[in-house]
Amino acid sequence: MIKLFTDSDLDGIGCGLLAKLAFAEVNISFCSYRNLDERVSQFLQSEEANGAMLFITDLAVGQEVEQQLAERAKRGGHVQVIDHHVTALHFNSYPWGWVAPEREDGKKTCATSLFYDYLVREGKLAPNETLDAFVELVRQYDTWEWEENGNLQAKRLNDLFTILGLDGFWETMSERLASGEAFALTETEELLLDMEEKKIQRYIRQKQKQLVQRWIGDYCIGVVFAERHLSELGNALSKRHPHLDLIALVNLGTKHIGFRTIHDNVNVAEFAKQFGGGGHPKASGCFVDDTTFPLFVIETFPLAPVYGDAEQNQLNKREEAEGVFWTNHQGQWWLSRQTEQGWTWYADGGEARTFPDEAAGERWLKRQFAAGLAYDAAVLEFLSVRLGRDKDAIQADYPSAVKQYKHQTGIE
Repeated sequence: MIKLFTDSDLDGIGCGLLAKLAFAEVNISFCSYRNLDERVSQFLQSEEANGAMLFITDLAVGQEVEQQLAERAKRGGHVQVIDHHVTALHFNSYPWGWVAPEREDGKKTCATSLFYDYLVREGKLAPNETLDAFVELVRQYDTWEWEENGNLQAKRLNDLFTILGLDGFWETMSERLASGEAFALTETEELLLDMEEKKIQRYIRQKQKQLVQRWIGDYCIGVVFAERHLSELGNALSKRHPHLDLIALVNLGTKHIGFRTIHDNVNVAEFAKQFGGGGHPKASGCFVDDTTFPLFVIETFPLAPVYGDAEQNQLNKREEAEGVFWTNHQGQWWLSRQTEQGWTWYADGGEARTFPDEAAGERWLKRQFAAGLAYDAAVLEFLSVRLGRDKDAIQADYPSAVKQYKHQTGIE
């Protein structure tokens, strides 16, 4: 008997598809970190475990089950763990563990690519162009290398998995990989994916308006409640809010929290580790429990969203010589402008802070106050109240209105 425990994402399913091709019959359990230990432990205690070849890919068991696997191996039972997460590197101390986040040439790996190499090396699977292409798409998506290479087919393969679901994707890919024909998506699938992409972008725009931020330790974190398109959403929010160290995506339905970052100096695998989770340096996760529920749900729920930068302003633009207005959803206002000392941010009715460059000041403002570049309409309303003038008059001669505001507040 061949028994495989693997993740239920694209990379984990890729391992299952390879196992089906490599072995005449294989019993596969698609798992998550939440139920992996229980399922593996139950299998080890069953009669069917005797004489079975046991594989675990793309997931790492906990310490207790790890010891059970070690004892099984000592008794001569078959165990093979294949993973690419840095949090699983300790399995390399066992002869039955193979964890490699990167190849020797520095190329990032995924569980599917490692399992493919293993099956070919052991003579269980003959390589071909169909499998090569499929495995590479899975690898590029799982490592997010597709974005660097502009390989949209890798992303679309995962989108297809989202549309079809596990069962539908499994059936479709099983037939396609076994055919030996050049691997490609069909015209019907491409049409479905075009429609799905539009839905994803709408979802991202919706969730961007719900993003809140808070500090946990030394990290300024964006938190959003989300159930779908988590990888795409986390990546998009990270790019649109680069002042945030990482994004936390809270899925209360699955009781899971995903962490994403675009910063090389932030390791979300280490961040997740403090909550009993793990993963990649730029993509990891943990579960919602007694520790994380207060931090990411109770304490963040009442927070006002981050004020996203206005993108199509005609008046309040970054290059405005008289100054630029910033605000947040708490009603706080700032005006920034270049001075002889650098770039200065003047709080409305408060203190001024000067920074060596504009980027440093903007980062400070956003991290401390969840503020953003104010929309024209909001600026006109703000100035109308402060100056006691009609909004149309302010809009007609905007630079002079900003000058009047600065004079009134003592900025000049």
